[in-house]
Amino acid sequence: MNKPLAAVVLAAAVLLTGCSGSPKMSVEESCKFLSGDTFVPSGNEQQKADQIAKHYQEVADKVAPEVAEPIQKMADIMKKAAGTSLGTKSAEQTQQLTEQNNRIGEVCK
Repeated sequence: MNKPLAAVVLAAAVLLTGCSGSPKMSVEESCKFLSGDTFVPSGNEQQKADQIAKHYQEVADKVAPEVAEPIQKMADIMKKAAGTSLGTKSAEQTQQLTEQNNRIGEVCK
């Protein structure tokens, strides 16, 4: 599947399942969803950081709480990065993202 088509498919999935009143996915469904996530941001670094933050927020809103918590933290980190003049992550933020990603990996092993 090419990237533009994958992005459209992902966007449709987010629209169909992203309603705030929707039931959350199970852990198994969440891990499967995350392993197939093909989101690719575009633009300058600040725009990319903002798009990533929004994507993480959308994902956190629909996945199981066990993986939603670290994804929400990742969204918060990327919101801070997007708020900088260059839109780049600090070394500390990169480390924090890695820690949260590892937490997700522990749940989804």
